[in-house]
Amino acid sequence: MSADEALKIAYEKDLDLVKIAPQATPPVCRIMDYGKYIFEQTKREKEARKNQRVIDIKEIRMSSTIDTHDFNVKVNQAVKFLNGGDKLKVSVRFRKRTVAHPQFGEELLNKFKEAVSEVGVVDKPSKMEGRSLVMFVSPKPNK
Repeated sequence: MSADEALKIAYEKDLDLVKIAPQATPPVCRIMDYGKYIFEQTKREKEARKNQRVIDIKEIRMSSTIDTHDFNVKVNQAVKFLNGGDKLKVSVRFRKRTVAHPQFGEELLNKFKEAVSEVGVVDKPSKMEGRSLVMFVSPKPNK
């Protein structure tokens, strides 16, 4: 139908004439309440944004000569981060002569992995990056 007829029908129904595909020949239009359409679309976008979860990467640094209590504090922090849904980057820093003994760092990371095994899963196993040994842990997926 012609644009004038469609505009007249839309005016009679107290609605808007909206171009859906203006590039088509002839252009495709729809009779609708445009304000209501925009409102519902923004509502849908807002709902989708609300359901999104941004995952942060938290870092926990330790020394290869860490004491038991300090280690337990780091494990508790890690459990808190993992329960919050964040990923972890666990790094063991080596200073001065401790670089010559990376096996102590490996043992520490294995102990850490066992301590957080209830709430976390290792994404990337430990590897040396410069003077530190790094391992990535992510939260266990919910069932």
